[in-house]
Amino acid sequence: MSDVIDTVESPEAAAEAGPSLFAHAPRSVTFNKLRKRLIRNVRQAIEDFAMVSPEAEGKRPRWLVAVSGGKDSYGLLALLMDLQWRGMLPVDLIACNLDQGQPNFPKHVLPDYLSAHGIPHRIEYRDTYSVVTEKVPEGATYCALCSRLRRGNLYRIAREEGCEALVLGHHRDDILETFFLNFFHGGRLAAMPPKLLNDEGDVMVLRPLAYCAEEDLARFAEAMEFPIIPCDLCGSQDGLQRNAMKAMITEIERRMPGRKDSMIRALGNTRASHLLDRSLFDFAGLSVNSEKADR
Repeated sequence: MSDVIDTVESPEAAAEAGPSLFAHAPRSVTFNKLRKRLIRNVRQAIEDFAMVSPEAEGKRPRWLVAVSGGKDSYGLLALLMDLQWRGMLPVDLIACNLDQGQPNFPKHVLPDYLSAHGIPHRIEYRDTYSVVTEKVPEGATYCALCSRLRRGNLYRIAREEGCEALVLGHHRDDILETFFLNFFHGGRLAAMPPKLLNDEGDVMVLRPLAYCAEEDLARFAEAMEFPIIPCDLCGSQDGLQRNAMKAMITEIERRMPGRKDSMIRALGNTRASHLLDRSLFDFAGLSVNSEKADR
């Protein structure tokens, strides 16, 4: 059994309450440390990247939280609600699940769970599964097309619900994997930005889990007993390039503990003058007497 669940309860741990989602969470020192670490990481990302916009004409910001039924999106929703409960997130939240028509998808799980905890939500059905399986050749990766179709629908729903932001559950490890995918296969230095404006300029994309470790989110999900729904579309494809990046990063962390944290810090600590991108630094204008050097 997980040590999150197994640890002996203490009076300090028992005093920790929270939103309805936490009603049956472990009352243990270990779980509370995990919960507070995740809360700290989420709050830090929200502050670092100015995710909460000022109220306009007395109207609170409204966020659409994408909930797929996986551990990360459940964790995202719970942690944002926890921040709300603590008075640290002056934002209205609405959970949204896009039912993409995947075979054997248990349609009742998410609405039942969200309703049981009184969470405002919207369930939207769009059969993008058939589109993806029809358009993508056998053996190719579904992820890119599936993601584009899903994102387009979520933007539309955010507009319809009056939300200024779409909030996604990508975490630290997702960001690192994307960086190395671009590095090895795309020939560019790019990752998943914690804050991004969509092409139309009317919906912000936010990733508050940017500093959260996947391992912590997995332990959190286990302890919270979220009703996880597997993805039969992506889960059916093995040997994807992203899996190779995940394995590589995991091996690096095993050999040199703490490298993941170091790598995520590096993504926020760049030196344009020490790279080779002429669009970011004026190498042609750099001379002995210039003051343009980035020291």
